[in-house]
Amino acid sequence: QVQLVESGGGSVQAGGSLRLSCAAFGYIPACMAWFRQAPGKEREGVATIASGGTTDYANSVKGRFTISQDTAKNTLYLQMNSLKPEDTGMYYCAARFGYPCTASQLFRYWGQGIQVTVSS
Repeated sequence: QVQLVESGGGSVQAGGSLRLSCAAFGYIPACMAWFRQAPGKEREGVATIASGGTTDYANSVKGRFTISQDTAKNTLYLQMNSLKPEDTGMYYCAARFGYPCTASQLFRYWGQGIQVTVSS
């Protein structure tokens, strides 16, 4: 069983930064990701990271967001810089076993979500 707990959300002005954390408990899958869901919109993949360190990003966040993990601490991070109002939404940590490690795949394990609000 895998349990994921997010932290680090909040409110920030446009252009600001936030760092999300996701503590993982249990057996840690090889593929971890961040998703987000804005009000009235479908959930979308933001970034993924495989156990070997390979990362993938949505076009909308490339160059602004960085996904990383600290395997010693079993923690996943999402550093978000140059935030825009359209980055507002609930952010979810997710994990899956197996490959490929992309946001289009089915993720079995999810955190409870954390709110990020970017004001203009």
